[in-house]
Amino acid sequence: MMASGCELCEQDGGILLLQTPQWRVIRALDGDHPAFYRVIWNDHVSEWTDLSASDRAVMMGVVETVESALRAHLKPTKVNLASLGNVVPHLHWHVIARFDWDARWPAPVWAPKQHDVPDAEQRLEMPLAQLDQQVIRALEPGTSGN
Repeated sequence: MMASGCELCEQDGGILLLQTPQWRVIRALDGDHPAFYRVIWNDHVSEWTDLSASDRAVMMGVVETVESALRAHLKPTKVNLASLGNVVPHLHWHVIARFDWDARWPAPVWAPKQHDVPDAEQRLEMPLAQLDQQVIRALEPGTSGN
């Protein structure tokens, strides 16, 4: 089920890492927060409770798997999880590795910048291409994410 004019129905929403019939995981293109991932439910629903209990368990399993991969490979100061949908009312979870050096720390990623961090991607413990592969590997069939 798709909705006309919905950004997440009409496009992937970032760099597509893995997609199943129910969900997809993308890495958002955010230079200030390079390890910013989204878990997106493929069907157009806007609220968490629009999903069945079993679908909510599937989606939360994917969110947990992405968070675990970020924690294991980047050792962030904190991982932020959020599902807002005010701007894009299509069910998705943000999974964002945060660091005490990032441009908005300790404020939310949507707050005004506190300072510039021109080398944010280079400060990560692992290159993004490798991190993406680790996230994909964690989500592959037979893991907790599906």
